[in-house]
Amino acid sequence: MKNKLQAIIDQKKAEIYALGDDLFKTPELGFKEFKTKSKIIDYLNKYQIKVEKEYCETGFQVSIGSGLPHIGLLAELDAIPTPDHPFCDPVSNAAHSCGHSTQVTIMLAALVALQETKVLDHFPGKVTLYFTPAEEFTDIAYRRELISQGKIKYLSGKENMLVDHVFDDVDLIIHLHASGEYQGYRFGVNSTLAGFIYKTFTFTGKAAHAAVLPDKGVNALNAFALFQSAVAMLRETFKEEDMIRVHGIITHGGDTVNTIPDRVVYEGYVRSANPQTLLKINERLTDCAKHSAMAIGAKCHVKDTAGYLPLIQDERLSEVIYQNMLKFTTADQIKNHEVSVAAGDVGDISVFKPIIQYAYTGFTGTMHGKTLLVTDQEEVYLTQAKLVAMTVYDLLSNPALVENIKKTFKPTMTYAEYLTYLGNQ
Repeated sequence: MKNKLQAIIDQKKAEIYALGDDLFKTPELGFKEFKTKSKIIDYLNKYQIKVEKEYCETGFQVSIGSGLPHIGLLAELDAIPTPDHPFCDPVSNAAHSCGHSTQVTIMLAALVALQETKVLDHFPGKVTLYFTPAEEFTDIAYRRELISQGKIKYLSGKENMLVDHVFDDVDLIIHLHASGEYQGYRFGVNSTLAGFIYKTFTFTGKAAHAAVLPDKGVNALNAFALFQSAVAMLRETFKEEDMIRVHGIITHGGDTVNTIPDRVVYEGYVRSANPQTLLKINERLTDCAKHSAMAIGAKCHVKDTAGYLPLIQDERLSEVIYQNMLKFTTADQIKNHEVSVAAGDVGDISVFKPIIQYAYTGFTGTMHGKTLLVTDQEEVYLTQAKLVAMTVYDLLSNPALVENIKKTFKPTMTYAEYLTYLGNQ
């Protein structure tokens, strides 16, 4: 059966490549992936696979088969602002510089192969493909407007899906993510992702004529500059193993050059691979901002927004896909247990369900950069679709393995605790 799955994917090579190219050139920001959704549905209709459920503006799911085990596949829909990328949207600057469009193409190819080879005629079970919007934590003002309109509850797609119990009846989930261009290995398994908190610092001073009455003003930009210096000094206390990152942008820096700026807004992340360190550094940053403002007579309001939780992958599930990777490469080409400071809302799912997010190559350029391009279509689309389909087959044909993965998995939060963590966004 695995040979048949690989053969059907090879037979559909031209249409898979065309779909991948089309989606890569249709980048849209989170909760705005309407064209992407339409193209996916058109492709699914060719194989009589109908939308089963819709949510979160653009999210939806499809399924084949029925019963147990219930295997979930996950693909992210959104792009990220990347000005000057050759395929960025001219209005939003969105581009697939994180490779999410390739996830969609891979998972569609795997699902169609499973259906075309009638795998589910031989085994009981169900496969659900979840198309999740808004993984990239960006375009926040738009998302908060959606919240105010009651269209979503939280800022990311998977947060909303978890709160709405979309994943409740799935046994385990397979996900994958581009790792960029080849850097000594083709695949990655069991990597962790960091958690982060999204912070908004609003420095408030007093406006005055910058030339005539500067002594009457309180410069909010100077308060921010002091804060930046404090953060720079704080960095020398960061431990390497905690993988702490503090980064952001000024989203409002004053209104006119001729007026002492009375309001400066700085938005950014604090990240860490260590959840406890994350909370500690988060408090220190808040203290730095408030006291830097006080030092010159200004004020600072700090708003914390729950970001994403660290990803802890299920190693038993990773082992299944690892064994299939060995059919395509050697062990030295598979990176194991990488500790990454990147983050994703897939980490939130890992709190509740066994999930993996393996890494794949086939690109050139920098992740989240204007140079990221798909350059090895076979590696990106065909090899990964085969890996996913073969792994799903292994799980469907061995329900005891799925049951064991479920039994040994322990959620790290209750639903009530998760709602408290998310708070009011």
